[in-house]
Amino acid sequence: MIVRLDLQDEQTVQKLWNMQQRAYRIEAELIGTEDIPPLKESVEQLRICGETFYGYIEEGEMAGAVSFLIEGETLDIHRMIVDPVHFRKGIASQLLASVHEHDCSKLVVATGSMNEPAVRLYERHGFTLTVQKEVKPGLRLSFFEKTLRPWKGESPPR
Repeated sequence: MIVRLDLQDEQTVQKLWNMQQRAYRIEAELIGTEDIPPLKESVEQLRICGETFYGYIEEGEMAGAVSFLIEGETLDIHRMIVDPVHFRKGIASQLLASVHEHDCSKLVVATGSMNEPAVRLYERHGFTLTVQKEVKPGLRLSFFEKTLRPWKGESPPR
């Protein structure tokens, strides 16, 4: 079951932070750096980050979460988190499907280029690689986007 998470609830934000730490430690190993912002974030910083969070709840336990911000017609996925004990159960795919329910014309996401499971996830779900950038020495990010429907405005989105 996917539900919106209330980060003002102490128990919820603590569970989310703990899961985020476990998940991003795995990503750090995959991409070869511990310099990932969520690994340095405190519980309080997570609580006030301003992102909208949805959690995947399995048998009463938080097994995954997705966060995003919406700007105009674009939904920007900021975090895709799956607790390592729940890897390979399709949770990230279900969380991705849940963000499609928002009325946006485009989804964007970035991940470490060396995070092959994440890269495959986004490609499998119709995202297109738009650019790769070295954001700091030894850390390369891949940026993806997916158009959901044609833009209805007077000029195309940027």
